[in-house]
Amino acid sequence: MHLKGPCSLLLKPHKPSIPLILNTNTNPQNPNPELTESDVLNRLHHEQDINLAVHYFKSISNANSFKHTPLTYQTLIQKLAHQHDPHGVQYLLHQMKLDGIDCSEDIFITLITCFRRLQLADQALKTFYRIQDFGLNPSVRIYNHLLDALLSENRFHMINPIYTNMKKDGIEPDKYTYNILLKALCKNNRIDGARKVLVEMSKRGCPPDEVSYTTVVASMCDVGMVRDAKKLVVNVVGGFSMVSVYNALVMGVCREGDFNEAFRLLQTMDGNGITPNVVTFTTVLNALSVVGEVKLSLAVLAKMLLKNVKPNVVTFSSLVKGFCAKGEMKDACDVYNRMTREGVLPNVVTYNTLINGFCSIGNMEKAKSLVLDMERRKCPPNVTTYGTLINGYAKCRDVLGASETWNKMITQGCDPNVVVYTSMVDVYCNSFMFEEAYNLMNNINLAPNAATFNVFIKSLCSCGKIDSAMKLFHQMGNLANLTTYNELLTGFSKVNDFKAAFDLIHEMEQSGVGLNLATYNTIINMYCVNNMVNEGLKVMAKMLVKGVKPDVVTFNVVINGCCKYGKVDLAGQLLESMSRCGLRADMVMYTSAVFGVCGLGEVERGEEWVWRMVNDGVCPDKGIWSVLVRCLMSRIGYDGAIDLVDRILEDKKNM
Repeated sequence: MHLKGPCSLLLKPHKPSIPLILNTNTNPQNPNPELTESDVLNRLHHEQDINLAVHYFKSISNANSFKHTPLTYQTLIQKLAHQHDPHGVQYLLHQMKLDGIDCSEDIFITLITCFRRLQLADQALKTFYRIQDFGLNPSVRIYNHLLDALLSENRFHMINPIYTNMKKDGIEPDKYTYNILLKALCKNNRIDGARKVLVEMSKRGCPPDEVSYTTVVASMCDVGMVRDAKKLVVNVVGGFSMVSVYNALVMGVCREGDFNEAFRLLQTMDGNGITPNVVTFTTVLNALSVVGEVKLSLAVLAKMLLKNVKPNVVTFSSLVKGFCAKGEMKDACDVYNRMTREGVLPNVVTYNTLINGFCSIGNMEKAKSLVLDMERRKCPPNVTTYGTLINGYAKCRDVLGASETWNKMITQGCDPNVVVYTSMVDVYCNSFMFEEAYNLMNNINLAPNAATFNVFIKSLCSCGKIDSAMKLFHQMGNLANLTTYNELLTGFSKVNDFKAAFDLIHEMEQSGVGLNLATYNTIINMYCVNNMVNEGLKVMAKMLVKGVKPDVVTFNVVINGCCKYGKVDLAGQLLESMSRCGLRADMVMYTSAVFGVCGLGEVERGEEWVWRMVNDGVCPDKGIWSVLVRCLMSRIGYDGAIDLVDRILEDKKNM
């Protein structure tokens, strides 16, 4: 079986900046001295190839057939900025200064915007400081673009000095300035500062608008100040028709799970004459679906329709997600069919949610059919789509289906991410194709992460290939984490390699990884299955000293060890200790006890354990009855054994 290799995942190198040396040709061919500004602008606007546009710009200048104007320079600068070529723009700006051509503020705004898109805030700032070299004084408009560029990279420490400098220049901030400041403050959790800015805006005759309040209310909710956010909305925003502000508050209360408050806010909006929009309803509907209240989500959908608010793709996708999470795939498909009937096209999120739902229940045929439906509707599958399918095949141990999906993904030009190829490694390992898994790890353009190695190591350990697992462990180096060590420890415990296991534990402690409950349970199990229960109890005591509380698995392991080797009294004491810890014995534990005492021929004690089990609300299974009846038959005969079992069952029925 052959997997296609992905195309290079390296970023494509940036194309070099276009050289803009203007005066290189003193003997132009076919000069055209009659060109007008309109002719040049028309050619520059319609030329799609930036290289041809630059060549044309240079050639007419070199031919002295046209003297460029501020507008022609600005047009080419805008085209270069659109191509993300800041160096070419800077060169043109320098050429303008040499030619003595006036430079407008729009050109500087174009350049600052270009730097913002390229995440080069430092260059934007340097460009801003050059504006006075061209005889221009900065306006509030260019300050706003600069502040926005700094905000895009969260250069918070640079924003306040620029704002202070702006006020020193006597430039009055406008609502755009203030909204940028509010976003910067809120982005850095300076909520008190943001609220002061709201007050300052009102004092300066620039009252906060919907954007201002939405920014502050959303941030207050993000940091858990939902109650204060509600006061701000009720006391300040009041009945103003600011639906996005209420939407931010609704999202905040839904995030806290306070759905009663969410419904009250919907009523408040109605009372204030504010019509909830699709975002409002979808926020509530999605939050309900996330917590499994899909039926209530349908009620919200009904309310939307009564208000003549049309659901969108996010609304329907939220419902689909809710039903899929509960495994109710028929209802999920009904929602999907309804959205298509109503002309709402499902997007890649909708499809991926449905595909994941079917993969989770092992219905790979239906999942595959949805991918075909995506392609039919011109909705290209993405890496999540393919990864979900491969993960589904991994759970089904279908290496052929996973390989076909991988190859299709590569053929479609969709590069796998580390999650997808970890799933592919898992598929190979589940099919014991360890060599193929190793080759995949070493021939892909992505570095494996800890999860990839852990999947491989777990499979190797489960097959007893501990040496191969250790080679991978040494290969992963600093990527090894607690899960890695626990998988290896489980492997050593299966082959009873105590020395290797304790060497590994020592390494865990020395490296600072530490031991968790799973680690201790593995160590205790190693001792108990080898008739070293007392040593297991010592480890149990050590974990308590370390602050790690035992769980049901811990007690099961020790009690099973006690019963297996005839220490039934100790098992009873442990059961009492377990009860004091607030843990309840389960079927596994009682089975160990009954088998243990019956193995010693102690029928009466076996009966006591069954009674204890029944009184504890755990129903004995076929295995327990079989061993008890066999033991009883050896002591009191067949009829007596049946009478005793009938009596126990009758007493249980009358309880």
